[in-house]
Amino acid sequence: MPPTAPGPAALSLAEASRLFEVHLTTEKRASAHTVDAYRRDLLQLAAFAEERRGAPPTVADLDLVLLRGFLGQLARRAAPPTVGRKIAAVRALFRFLRKRGVVDTDPSADLALPKVRRPLPTLVDVDAAAEILTTPDDSAEGLRDRAMLETLYGAGLRVSELVGLELRDVELARAGLGSVRVLGKGKKERVVPLGSKAVAAITAYLAVRPTLHAGKAPADPHALFLSRAGQRIGVRRVQTLVQRYGGLGAGRSDLHPHALRHSAATHMLDGGADLRAIQTMLGHASLATTQRYTHVSVDQLMKVYDAAHPLARLRPAPPKSP
Repeated sequence: MPPTAPGPAALSLAEASRLFEVHLTTEKRASAHTVDAYRRDLLQLAAFAEERRGAPPTVADLDLVLLRGFLGQLARRAAPPTVGRKIAAVRALFRFLRKRGVVDTDPSADLALPKVRRPLPTLVDVDAAAEILTTPDDSAEGLRDRAMLETLYGAGLRVSELVGLELRDVELARAGLGSVRVLGKGKKERVVPLGSKAVAAITAYLAVRPTLHAGKAPADPHALFLSRAGQRIGVRRVQTLVQRYGGLGAGRSDLHPHALRHSAATHMLDGGADLRAIQTMLGHASLATTQRYTHVSVDQLMKVYDAAHPLARLRPAPPKSP
């Protein structure tokens, strides 16, 4: 049963935040990172409201005047993305309270969010990606690293999704192609295709996976990608490896796993893939998130324009001879 709450006059902000956290965890199945971030944001709001009101705030205390004061304080010391996230947390709380019948109105809806210029994704071109993916050697660790790189790029996975893969999640027996079952954000499951390169790399790694383990304790029997200690490989280790191979293969030691995901989406878009198909593959909840990749496809757009538009096909007349 969903958590219930008394009316706004009696409900403290602390109790409302606790009920909201239960909702995020059990009903929305939000990630621990998201829950923790919302908790911190609402604690900050409660501290501000208590300082203004002189007592622990109730939900009824959160009127538009107080929320604008909170926004103004944030704007003096925090970057626009941080301010936007904290206001989003307050709005999410009020959506929850309205659905539960605790409040009738949402004062946070009248807040103006700061304009945020999202940075463009870090990318590598197709040739650089190929160099990076072929840099690992043929040792057991090298074959593992190549399989991880091919899966990050070939399937466009998040690094958290990669390290969470189980042996049972991978299907390789489809005439050189395959698929992988991924548990993404919000514990939403999706099946992502694997190309022949990724399938070949994973197959080669699986052949040496038993020899990778050098520890005394038994190796993890379920995790697809193992460390030398036989445990599930960690996010930080993958980040370090991507930086290393980015530097060795393409002179890009600034590279991170998400860059391979961004690059995969952009290269697919340039190759003619449908934006909706890319959205499904990447596990984006909103198409607007996927559309970030269209900015890097201007060259492709100009090629299409040059080939198809009637004005583009008109060639200027040669200059007249003097």
